Amino acid sequence: MAGTSLNGMSELHTGQLFSDSVEVTDEMSPPHLPNKVLSTPDMVRLIEGTCLFGVQDHLDSDQTTVGIHICVSHSAAVASGEEVLVAAELTEIDRKRLVFNVKVTHGETVISEGTHQRFIVGG
Repeated sequence: MAGTSLNGMSELHTGQLFSDSVEVTDEMSPPHLPNKVLSTPDMVRLIEGTCLFGVQDHLDSDQTTVGIHICVSHSAAVASGEEVLVAAELTEIDRKRLVFNVKVTHGETVISEGTHQRFIVGG
């Protein structure tokens, strides 16, 4: 449903884009690998953070979102010190459920793509 306003919050609408540029650090690397690269759990954390903080300003002060589903690939490595772009498009609003198409890239290389769902809580 496009152009939906929930509980007096600022309008969230399908097609909204959110993004974040992040430098990969050694701490984001799996400890068992000799080369320092972005781990899948940290990549998922970056995706969730981009979606969470992207919509937060559009919610009432007593509301937030929680992740309820994620389905993403992890098809390329990114070394520590390199930058990734996390992009999310809000594609569906179903009452308090938000659905995003997500993509993580490093330059022209697609690191990850898929979907992420969040649910509005509070209020």
